[in-house]
Amino acid sequence: MVFTNIRVQRSALLFLMAACFTQLADADEKPARVQPIRRPNPAMEKTTDVPGLPRVLLIGDSISIGYTVPVREMLEGTANVHRPLTNCGPTTKGLAEIDNWLGDGGWDVIHFNWGLHDLKYMGPNGENLADPSAANSHQQVPPEEYEANLKKLVARLKQTGSRLIWRSTTPVPEGAKGRVVGDAKKYNEIAARIMSENNIPTDDQYEFAIGRLGEIQKKADVHFTPEGSRQLAAQAVAAIRKELSNR
Repeated sequence: MVFTNIRVQRSALLFLMAACFTQLADADEKPARVQPIRRPNPAMEKTTDVPGLPRVLLIGDSISIGYTVPVREMLEGTANVHRPLTNCGPTTKGLAEIDNWLGDGGWDVIHFNWGLHDLKYMGPNGENLADPSAANSHQQVPPEEYEANLKKLVARLKQTGSRLIWRSTTPVPEGAKGRVVGDAKKYNEIAARIMSENNIPTDDQYEFAIGRLGEIQKKADVHFTPEGSRQLAAQAVAAIRKELSNR
């Protein structure tokens, strides 16, 4: 009986000691890191129209997302500036989504681009930004398909009766992952023929940017600095103002 009590007391003591060590260990653990709240991109905020002002639609990839807000600021009081609440990606996504992006609203001016996502390289299993030199990688939308897709998109945009502006694809700098320097120019040459056939003016942001990439573009990255995006916005606004005056 005495031995039984001793065993019980010993078990209870060991249980209490284990509980104490657990509490001490918990106390020494670092507090869980609180993830910062990611602020939504203001470019993706819906625009509430000011009655009486013309309506402008920007269609494009992350380059256009970068200049959306400064375009809105520069055209405040002059036009209601909208964009699809997404990265408009390659021409294949454009064909799939263009009707949704156009909606049922009348657009006075549509400023549009596809290119950087078409010319980028993908891996054999859909890996994004693959090594262009790899034998099993391929461009997401090769030039021949890009041309056919862009012709279809232009035909659809012309059905809106809006003033159209093509924005040339901006340059690929040295070191940019998953893309080849010079491909933007090749795709722009395809687009230039299509725009010429359809009498659509070009906001030539490629030519604007190519001579000052070191000043306005991020290093080894197709994206632009905030100041670079503002300069591209100024280019876009000049082209939009011109078409608004020609309505």
